[in-house]
Parts: sequence; structure tokens; C-alpha cells
Amino acid sequence: MQLLTDTTPTTDLTTGLQNSKFLFYLQGGPVQQGYILLLKSCEETNVAMASTLVLVLKVLMILVFASWVCVWILKPTEIWTKSWRTAEERARTTFFGYNGLDFVVYSFPIIAVAIIGFVHLHLKDEEPRFRRTRFSIISLSNPVIVHSPLGVLSGGEILVGALFFLFLAWTFYAHISNDFQKMEPVKSLKLNVWQLKLMKVGIRFGLLAEACLALLLLPILRRMALFRLLGLQFEASVRYHVWLGTAMVFFATLHGSIILFIWGVKNSIQDKVGLWQKTGRVYLAGEIGLATGLVIWITSLPQVRRRQFELFYYTHHLYVIFLVFFSFHAGDRHFYMIFGGILLFALDKLLRIIQSRAVTCVLSARILPCKVLELTLPKPFGLKYTPTSIIFMKIPSISKFEWHPFSVTSSSNVDEDTISVMIRCDGGWTSNLYNLITSDADQMKCIPVAVEGPYGPDSLNFLRCDSLLLVAGGIGITPLISILQEISYIHGSNKNSLLSNIQLICVVKKSQDISLLNPIWPILQNFQSQELVHAIKVKIFVTQEQRSSRTLGELVNELSHVQTIDFDTKCSNYTISGPENFLWMAAIAGFCSIVFLILLGCLSRTILNSEKRASDKKTPSWVPDLILICSFAIATTCTILATVISRWRKMKSEISQKPTKQAKEVEISCLEARGDLEEHEIHYGHRPNLRDLLSQFPIQSGGSDVGVIVCGPESMNESVASFCRQNSQGLNICANKRKPNFSFHSLNFAL
Repeated sequence: MQLLTDTTPTTDLTTGLQNSKFLFYLQGGPVQQGYILLLKSCEETNVAMASTLVLVLKVLMILVFASWVCVWILKPTEIWTKSWRTAEERARTTFFGYNGLDFVVYSFPIIAVAIIGFVHLHLKDEEPRFRRTRFSIISLSNPVIVHSPLGVLSGGEILVGALFFLFLAWTFYAHISNDFQKMEPVKSLKLNVWQLKLMKVGIRFGLLAEACLALLLLPILRRMALFRLLGLQFEASVRYHVWLGTAMVFFATLHGSIILFIWGVKNSIQDKVGLWQKTGRVYLAGEIGLATGLVIWITSLPQVRRRQFELFYYTHHLYVIFLVFFSFHAGDRHFYMIFGGILLFALDKLLRIIQSRAVTCVLSARILPCKVLELTLPKPFGLKYTPTSIIFMKIPSISKFEWHPFSVTSSSNVDEDTISVMIRCDGGWTSNLYNLITSDADQMKCIPVAVEGPYGPDSLNFLRCDSLLLVAGGIGITPLISILQEISYIHGSNKNSLLSNIQLICVVKKSQDISLLNPIWPILQNFQSQELVHAIKVKIFVTQEQRSSRTLGELVNELSHVQTIDFDTKCSNYTISGPENFLWMAAIAGFCSIVFLILLGCLSRTILNSEKRASDKKTPSWVPDLILICSFAIATTCTILATVISRWRKMKSEISQKPTKQAKEVEISCLEARGDLEEHEIHYGHRPNLRDLLSQFPIQSGGSDVGVIVCGPESMNESVASFCRQNSQGLNICANKRKPNFSFHSLNFAL
């Protein structure tokens, strides 16, 4: 008999049972068995309560978002217009006035979705990942259109895109039909009927641009990211930002061109173009906003962005000018329609700036033969991230302003105090980094680096498949390495995983590029030590070389001996701090919204009422816009100050928390004597026939649900997507369950 004497107080039932000083148990007796059953029962109860709360929050998010969408749909109708005017008149007598009503109805729903979503992600993050139920792989995520100007499109993307197009068509039709029915010539405009109709059409195109702008900033949020609620990768959601931006510029250009045409017909361009009138739409502000938007869009085209990245980067920051002049042109009532996304984006941007201010340093670098660097950076022990995450890096000694995204190759469960990335050095910035690291002089120099992230998906959906097929082209292997690291940890920890077989297809140009797979070989040894050597198989294709006399084992052993450089770390005491936790981000969004609303009410009552008492003239239309901008600036400043203080206290406790082991073991000499690579394949002189490999994999693995993850050139993505489209059951309920189903997922390593 043993006595547990831990006297630590606790309020948790399970922990209390474990720590109670009055707990006796008999080794192997019924008391111990009852205690274990009670612990399991308590754990299952806690998990059930958490799952129920997660479901409730998910339903609440859907309801709030659906109500926001309904507002947009009803807004063009006559019923909504009359009801809204009545509601605004009643709200004028309140402290917040009509501003509070507009903010609550138009802006706050999207902020509320973010707040609820962060709480939802926090609870989901606390839930054991490997206890999550398996879901059917049949979904709308598989490709439907492969070869298109927009790239590979899934069923879900086509459905959402079609619904958004119908919404734009409905908005335009509803407004135009109402305008034409009650259209009366305005004497001051002196326009004919056709000219007045054309002018109304141009004005309504501006409303379509406003609808696109309301969603434009949501896909590029990193910390305050809503795309995580949908399980999307950050780099995948960026293209939605591109599509929305293109549509917004298109509609805004139509809007401006039609108005300018009407002015030209009436010979009043000289009078209208430079006009900053006190009431109504400020024409000059709209022209400046349109010109700024066109500059941003032109410099973001692939032809410009890929060749002149710095030009794209700097001109993209003109969005501040665009949004300010949009507010002066459209007015505060229209600005509330897009304000929710702007507030979340501003908080997201400022939080990223705060994190990147704390410069850390490079611990070590491995120089691979294929001119690829593997950098190791320090991170705090508690920082967790999911596989396929990315980080943004800035090295001030190369450029003080350039940020570049890189896929994380390490797993937070395997490497507890470091994080690693692999960088192919074939561009201007990366070549400078390569020269900086490989220079002979001062090998122990300190290399400061600023980091944002890591940012990654919330769930590990690939763990829920029967089998997993990974396809990589060149440096596209980097996010897949983190997946294999995570799978190795799961098997080593005896976690419950549905994966039975994994196959990696890697396509490289030269045999020296096989060194990209160096982190893979210890994973294969780990699988072999667990008697799971048949669970993963590697097939390598070297496209630009003929057959070599060396075996795969000899190549791996030769390429595994790489140079490792350990750097001095005295230039920084900090590690990668990582993003704020979800509950803190929910509090930030809520606090900023409340402060903004209070400031808006105070400034509106103080400034507008004083102007009314001082003069009987009508207040200029741009004054409420200026009050809105000032309230927003002060609210975000207060919020960020609170965040800075909190992060400063946190970082003080983490100073000097350096990892004791800075460099990894780089020599894998044990592979030379053993034949543990004989089951893996290497092919020379041709590209893989992906269609044959994909069709044979389910037969070899015996899995019915096959997850396919591809990261490589666009041609490779399209080839794999085409096969998955033909072999996906989609939403077919009567599909043959014996036939294997492929779930396609593409990772993009070039933002």
C-alpha cells in the first residue's frame, strides 16, 4: 500500500483525484481500477463538454455571418431603405447616434465572427488532436476545373464564386431597377434621360466595388486570420485577395470612367475634377483613390511582381492612402460597410509589427550541395505550430524592409526549442543570404533576423486518411518534410493515427538535389526501429541526368555529409515569440471595437454639436469621416499599447532561454553499412508518370480514402489535380465505397 502526499490545491476534478493526499490504492487491486475508470470518465466528460461548446460556437458563427450576408442582400430593397431611415432617425437621439447603429449592423458582425472564431480555435486547440473524430474525405475541396486562367479550382471555390457573382448581379439589378422606376431629371445636373441612366449605372458600379472591398482584406490576415476557421492555408487564401482586388479595381474603373464620360459630354470636366465640395461625394477624393488603386493593381501583376518585387512591395503600402480617400469620397455610412475588415487588418498588421521588432538570431546553418540552406532559429519551449506552417523572415543586414515567406520543415513536437526552414538560393535576396553565410571570414558572426509567424492551418486533416500520397517538385519538398516529421512523432508516441501507408514522390533536376531529402532519412530509420518500414516509401525521379552507377544508399551517404556552421548568438537574447494566443486576440478585437465606439460617440457629440451651435450652416460631409478616422486611430493605438506592455512582460521572462544544442547531427554514417534504403526507388532521365503512380498507390496500400498533397510547379499541380478530379467521388452519395477516393490538396510555395 502507498500513500500519495502531494498537498497542491486544485479545483480540477481529475487533477484533484490525482493529487489528493488521502488517496490510497492497492497495486493491481479494485481500488486502482476504479480510480482509473473514474479518471477516464472525468476526461470523457470534459472532452464531451468542450466538443459541445465548440459546436455551439460554430453554429453561432454561422448565424452571425448569415445575418451579415442577409443585410447586404436586403440593403438594395425598398423595404430595407424605408426601415433603415426610420431606425437611423430613432438612433440620432441616443449617445452614439446613427454611427453606433451603422457600426453595429454593418461592421461589428464580421468582427464578432472573428472573436467567436478565436474562442472556437482556442477550445479546438485544447482538444487532443488525435482524439478528433474521423471525417469523410468526400468534400467540396477536390478540383473540378484544372486548366483555367485562375488555376486549379475546387468545387467549393466554384460554388462560393458563383454565389458571390449572383450577389453582385442581384445588388446591381435591384439598385438599377429602383433608380429607373423613380428616376426624375435633376435640374442642377442638366442631363438627358440617357445620360442620367448612364450616370446611375456608373454610380451602382461603385457599389459593386464597395462589396468587393468589404471582403478584400480578410484573406490576407495572418494573426487575426479568418481563413483558419475554414482550414485554408495562408498562401491559398492569398489568391482570393487577388481575385477580389482585381474585381474591385474593375468595377471602380467602370464607375470612374462613366462619371468622367458624363462630365465630358456636358463639358464640365474642368469644373468637376478638382472639386472638394462640402456636401455629397467628394470628387477629388474619389479620383485620388481610383488612381492609387490602379497603381497598386498594376504593380501587383505577376509580370511586375516577379521581376520588380520591391516595387510591388512598396506600392502596395499605398493602401493607406486609398482607404483614407475612399472614406472621404464614399462617406462614413458607406465606410461602415467595409470597416470590419479594415479594423481586423489594422490590428493584424500592428501585431505583426510588434512581433517583428524583437530581433532574434540564426543558431546554425547547413549548406546543402544543391545551393540550399537549412537555417535553425531559436523558439520558446511552449510555441506550437502545425505542419505546413510558414514564417516570414527579414534579415536587416541584407534588407531592412524585405520580408520573405518560407515553409517550416521542423515539427514543434520533435524540435522543442528550435525551428528550421530550407531556402533555395536562386534569387537576389536569397543569393545575398547564401553569400553572407558561406563567406570565409568571421565564421562565428552573428546574423540577426526578424520573424513573423509561424502561420499554419488549424487542423491536421491529412492524419484522417487511410493512406497518404505526397508529391513534391524540387524545393516543394519543404512543407512535406514537416508532415513526415509530425507523422513520425505520432507513431513514436503511440498516438492513434488512421494512416497505414505513405508514399513520397520527389522530382528533382540533378542528383545533388537529393540532398533536399536529408531530413527524411532519419525519419525512415525511426519508422524501421518501430517495425513500420513498410508504412512509408520514397520514389525519387532525377530528370536531367542519366542512370548513375551509384546506388541510392551511396548517394544518400555521400550527400548527407554537409557543412554545418554554428553562429554567435550574443547579438540577441530573444527567441521567436510567436503569435498571441487565440483568447488574447479575441480580447484585442473586442476591446478595440468597444473603445472605437465610445470614442466615436464622444467625438461626434462634442464636435458636431459644437459646430451646430456655432453656425447654422450644414456641417461638411467630410467632417464625420475625419471623426471616424480619428476614433479608429486612437482605438487601435490604445489596443496596441496594451499588447506591447503584455508582450514586453512575457519576453522579459523568456530572455536567455537559449537552446543548449545549437547544431544538428549532420552525418548519417549508419546508412552506409545498412541496406535500409533498398525498398526505396530512384529513377533517372525522365519525369514520373503521375497518373500511373497515383492509380497504383491504392492497390499497393489497400486504402480506400487517399489523401494527396502536392507542392511543386503549376504543371505538376494540374497533372495531379486532373487525376484526382476523375477519381473523386465528390458529393455522390451512391458512390462505390470500394472504389478508392482521392482528396486533393495543393501547397503553394511562391506567394
